[in-house]
Amino acid sequence: MWQSSSPGSIYDYIRVASFSLGPDGRIAQWSRRATELLGLTAEQAIGRDPVEAFVPPELREASRRRVADILDGREWTGLVPYHNPQAPHGHGIAEVYVMPSETEHGERSALCIAVDVTALRGLETDLAASQAVFGQSPLGFFLFGTDLRMLRVNERFATVFGRPAETYRGASAYDLLPRGEADRLAAALRQVLDSGQALTDMPIVGTVPGNPERRRWSVSLYRLHSGSGRPIGVAGLATDVTGRRRAEQEAAGVRRNLALLNEAGARIGTSLDLETTARELLDVAVPQFCDLASVDLYQGLLSGDETPPGLADGSAELRRVAFASAVSDGPVAFGDSYRAGGDDDTGGATKPIQVGEVHRYPFNSSCAVALRTARARVVPGPGGGESLELGSTMLQSTLVVPMVARDTVVGLAQFSRTKGSEPFGERDTALAVELAARAAVSIDNARLYRREHERALILQRSLLPPGDPEAAGLDIACRYLPGNAATEVGGDWFDVIELPGHRTALVVGDVMGRGLRAAVAMGELRTAVRTLALLDLEPAEVLSALDEIASGLGAPGGSHGGGRAGSRALARGGKAADGSSDLSEVYLATCVYAVYDPVTRRCTFANAGHPPPVLVEPGEPALLMEVPPGMPLGVGGEPFEEIEVELPDGALLALYTDGLVESRDHTLDEGLQALRAALDPQETADTPDTPAGAAGRKAVAGSLEDVCDHVLSTLDTHHGEDDIALLMARVQGLSADSVGDWQLPSEPKSVGRARELARAQLESWGMDELADTTELLVSELVTNALRYGEGEIRLRLLLDRTLVCEVWDGGLVQPRRRRARDTDEGGRGLQLVGLLSAGWGSRRTPHGKTVWFELPLPDGSSSGPDSVEALLSMW
Repeated sequence: MWQSSSPGSIYDYIRVASFSLGPDGRIAQWSRRATELLGLTAEQAIGRDPVEAFVPPELREASRRRVADILDGREWTGLVPYHNPQAPHGHGIAEVYVMPSETEHGERSALCIAVDVTALRGLETDLAASQAVFGQSPLGFFLFGTDLRMLRVNERFATVFGRPAETYRGASAYDLLPRGEADRLAAALRQVLDSGQALTDMPIVGTVPGNPERRRWSVSLYRLHSGSGRPIGVAGLATDVTGRRRAEQEAAGVRRNLALLNEAGARIGTSLDLETTARELLDVAVPQFCDLASVDLYQGLLSGDETPPGLADGSAELRRVAFASAVSDGPVAFGDSYRAGGDDDTGGATKPIQVGEVHRYPFNSSCAVALRTARARVVPGPGGGESLELGSTMLQSTLVVPMVARDTVVGLAQFSRTKGSEPFGERDTALAVELAARAAVSIDNARLYRREHERALILQRSLLPPGDPEAAGLDIACRYLPGNAATEVGGDWFDVIELPGHRTALVVGDVMGRGLRAAVAMGELRTAVRTLALLDLEPAEVLSALDEIASGLGAPGGSHGGGRAGSRALARGGKAADGSSDLSEVYLATCVYAVYDPVTRRCTFANAGHPPPVLVEPGEPALLMEVPPGMPLGVGGEPFEEIEVELPDGALLALYTDGLVESRDHTLDEGLQALRAALDPQETADTPDTPAGAAGRKAVAGSLEDVCDHVLSTLDTHHGEDDIALLMARVQGLSADSVGDWQLPSEPKSVGRARELARAQLESWGMDELADTTELLVSELVTNALRYGEGEIRLRLLLDRTLVCEVWDGGLVQPRRRRARDTDEGGRGLQLVGLLSAGWGSRRTPHGKTVWFELPLPDGSSSGPDSVEALLSMW
C-alpha cells in the first residue's frame, strides 16, 4: 500500500545505494544513497569510469574485464573494494548486485545495487545475537504487535504455558489468562504502546493448561521501535515467581507468627487473674490470627480442686471465661463448641455458650477428644456443602487446642476462621499450640497464686482478731495493711484481749522480717501473748515470759541458750556467737502491751523495743508517751519496766507498728511527728479551709473508724516496704452507777451481808433475773475467803456487757477446783461456781488474790443454767 511515511523496514538498518552504467561502461545515473555510501557526488561520478572512480589501481585490470562481461548481458554479484576516505582504513568493501538492462534505444546497460558489507555483517551479527537471547533465554520472551496480538514467543514461554510456540501467533491476552487478569494485561499493553513508558514487575495470576494450580508471573513490558523510530509493537519478559511468592508468603507468615508470639509474650500474663489472662490471649489472637476465639477452663481447678472428677477423660465441667469475635457482637455457637440444649447430649436445640456458663462437651466430640489426648485438632466446617451460619459469616475451620501447663490440661482454647480466610495449616496449628501453652502457664500461675493467696489470707485472718474487737470501757478501731500485696501476710499483729474484771489488754507487735516466715513467728508469739494474758500477769511479766519464748523459737529443740546469743548479736548489729553471719533462724520482735481498767481508768504499759504509743487527751495536743522502750523480744536477759497512766474519758490512744511512721523517704522522727500532727485536734483545726483540711477536722472529731482512715490517708502508707498495723482506742470508762464496791470484815456474818448487798445492787440495776444465781455464787466465794483467806474481804460487782463479781482477800493461796467424792460433805463450791457461771477464775494482786465469776446478761431469748439441774449434775 502506498504511504508517505518512512518505510520502516530492513533498509532503515543497512545503506543500499544504486547507480547505472551506460552502453559505454560509464556511470549514467547516481543516487543520493550512492553519494552517502561511496563518498562521491553526482557531478563527480556521472560520466566517469566506475573502475577508475572506485577501484584501487592494483585491481583495475580485473575489474575492467568484469565490467565488459556485465555489458555483454551477464548478471553478477560479488564483493567490490572501493575507495572510501571515511572508512577506518581509507577503503571499504561493498556487495554489488548487477542486473543487465537496456536503454530506450535498445542499447545494453546495467543497473547496480551496492550495499556496505560492514553493515550487512553487523546486521547478521545482531540478528544472530537476538535470536540466541530470544531462543536460549531461561526467561519467557514474547512480542505483541500493534494490534495487541502475539507475533512471536520463545521456547521458554511456550514451555511454561504448555503449548508449541507457533500456536501463540495471533493470540491475545484473553487466550492466555482469566478475564480479569486478561483485562489488566491488555490495558497495560495498550498503555505501554501508547505512552512508550516501560512497565516493570507487573503481577499476573493465572493457570497453565493441564494444571489447575494458580501460578504467579512477574511481567515487564516495553515498546519496540523501527529504525526510523516508529512503534512496531510491545515486547515483554515473563518470570514465573510462584515459588518465590510462596517463599515470600511463608517468610511473611513466619515473621507474622514471630511478631504475634512476641506480642503474646508482652501481653499475656501481665496479671495474676485467671479471667484477665484468658482475655489477654484472645486479644492477641483476634483478629490477627483468627476471627472467633474462646477459652474454657476446668471449673474444679477454678474452685481450688486439684483433681476435679472427669479431668482425665475430658468430661469434667468447664466454664467459659472469655470469648472474642471480629464478626459478631455477642457470643455465638461455633466450631465444636455446639452443645445440646437439654441435659443429655443427643437432643435439644443448640445455643451459644455464654461467658461464665458452666458446661460439658459430649464425650465423642472433638473438644472432649482434644482434652483427653492433650493434642490440638483441626475441625473443618460442616460437610455436605452446608456452612454453619454466623449471622452473615460462615466458618471455614476451627482449631481446638488443649491448654497444657506442667503436664496438666487446665482448659481448652478454640480458634475459628470464617469463609474467605485461609484454612488453618500446620504452621497455624503450631502457633496456636504455642499461644495456648503460654497462656496456660500464665493461667496455671494465676491459679496457683490464687490458691496460695487464699491460704495466706486464711492464715492472716486466723492470726488477727476476727471482726471488730469489743472491750469494756473502750471504743476500738483497727487497720492492717500488708507490705507484700502478693501474699498479704507479714509479721505485724495486733490483739484485743478481754481480762477478768472487765479489763482489756491491748497488744501491738512486729516480728522483724516479712512474708510467710515472719507470719508464722507472729502467730506463735500472738498465741503466747494470749496465753500469758489469761494468766493475768502484769504487763512487764508478760513481756519477760514472751522474751523467753521468742529466744527459743529459732533454736534447735526450742532451747533458749542457742537462740539468745544470736539474737543479742543481731540486735547489736553484729554476728552470731559462733562468728557466723547466718542469722536466718533468729526471731526478733518488738511489742507494746497495755492493760486498761475501766473502773479505775488507769492503763499500765510495758514496751519491748516498740515505737511509743500516742495519747491524745481531750483539749490537749497529741503526745508520745514516755514508756521505757526495753530490748526487742528474743534478745533475752534484759528486764522490762512498766508505767501506769490515768486516762480520762474521751482520751484517744494509738498503738501502731513502725511501717506507719518509717520509710525510705523520711526518718522515724519525721514519721512520728507526722502521726502526732494527724491525731492532734489543734493542728487539724489550724489547717487551711480546704476540702482536705475540712475532712481532717471532721475525721478527728468523728468516729474511730474515721480517725483510722484519716491517719492512713494522711501518712505515707503505700510505700510497700513494711506491714502496717494500727490499733486505736477511745476511753469510755465505766460510770460509778455500773460499779458496786464494798468492804466486809473477816467474820461469818459477812456472808449474809454479801448476799444482801448483791441482791440489792442487782435490783437497782433491774437485773432481778440474776439475783438468785448471783446471791448463791457470792455466798460461795465469800465463804471460801473466810475459810481459806486472810484479812478483810472486798466485794465488787461490775455491770457492762456482762455481770462480773469479784471477791478480794489477803490470802496468797489460789483456789483450785476439785471433784468431791460422794461421801464428802464439802468441796463442791467451786464446782457450783463453774456450773452456774459463764466463766470464773482467780488472779494475784499486790496484797493477795481476787476470785471472780462472770454471768451473761439476760436478753429475753435464753436463760442461764438452771440452778436445780446444775446442783443435780454434781451427784
